[in-house]
Amino acid sequence: MNQSVELSLEQQFNLRIFEDSVRQMSREQAQNFLIELHEHMMLKDNMYKTLLKQDWGINADQMSV
Repeated sequence: MNQSVELSLEQQFNLRIFEDSVRQMSREQAQNFLIELHEHMMLKDNMYKTLLKQDWGINADQMSV
């Protein structure tokens, strides 16, 4: 895999900590966590789209999200 898209050592460490935390959750806790995580990912996508539109000078009327 291209090195630029691989996880750094620090990211691998953080992933392992995250994995350990999730494995200790109950099923209900994990489901609620996944729902919240997905919402945050969508908000992050919207933020990136807005920032790119601003940077590229794209008017909201010219392009839908």
